[in-house]
Amino acid sequence: MIKVYGIKNCDSVKKALKFFKEHDFEVDFFDFKKQEVTSSMINHWVDNSSIDKLFNNRGTTYRNLKLKDLNLDEEGKKQWLSKESMLIKRPVIEYNDKVIVGFDEQEYKNIFL
Repeated sequence: MIKVYGIKNCDSVKKALKFFKEHDFEVDFFDFKKQEVTSSMINHWVDNSSIDKLFNNRGTTYRNLKLKDLNLDEEGKKQWLSKESMLIKRPVIEYNDKVIVGFDEQEYKNIFL
């Protein structure tokens, strides 16, 4: 089973869900706006990807919270990701033992097709 984490109105999440639908993959969707992201989920994703891929330092939430001024280390970034799920780069995909962050059609084709 493919588990997709994100928010429904995110363009990258829409592209990922469309990709899976077009290729007849069944997915389980976890909505950041309706469900809480736990610190154990964050740790799992970081361990199987990287904090730099997961932490969205380009979004509105990052700018509004003025996190650049805090000069966060990895632990600080993890704490913020647990508190504010809109800082998580989307989508996050769990598939087998892999964690894929973001949407890259070629990468998806290599992994899923």
